[in-house]
Amino acid sequence: RAREMETAQVDQIVDRYGADKSSLLAILQDIQEEANWLPREALTHVCERVGVPLAHVYRLATFFQAFSLEPRGKHICTVCMGTACHVRGAPMLVDKLERDLGIPSGGTSEDLEYTLEAVNCVGACALGPLVIVDGDYHGNMTNAKLDKVLKALGREPAGADAEPEE
Repeated sequence: RAREMETAQVDQIVDRYGADKSSLLAILQDIQEEANWLPREALTHVCERVGVPLAHVYRLATFFQAFSLEPRGKHICTVCMGTACHVRGAPMLVDKLERDLGIPSGGTSEDLEYTLEAVNCVGACALGPLVIVDGDYHGNMTNAKLDKVLKALGREPAGADAEPEE
């Protein structure tokens, strides 16, 4: 899903909101949902259609953390680093994902399959440590459980001789 968008796709999204400036945030959210990021060409086209300067769109896109101006992976792996998750082992999970996916936190794999994010509290503290993969919450995460999640995505853990099952 991390790809460029066709002008026709952008037009459909803009038309859904009547090319109304007051709907700019919703338009950007829909583009992000469709492409998994905000391609520059799509943003430029939105500006032309809605009649706002590109700088205004970039202000919105950089203010809201949910938006990405860089291509993101097909699979988004998010580790909550809030206090409850942190003390229950979230940093260890980030380290493991960095090794297994071969990318740093905040990075995207070259094949655009995976993006790894470490974020502040997501408000599910009772589930900590929490890993969110493609919008699915995986609570009380351990290395062994994380191996199963990665295998379900078609990704083998980096160390086949990983730690024993918990």
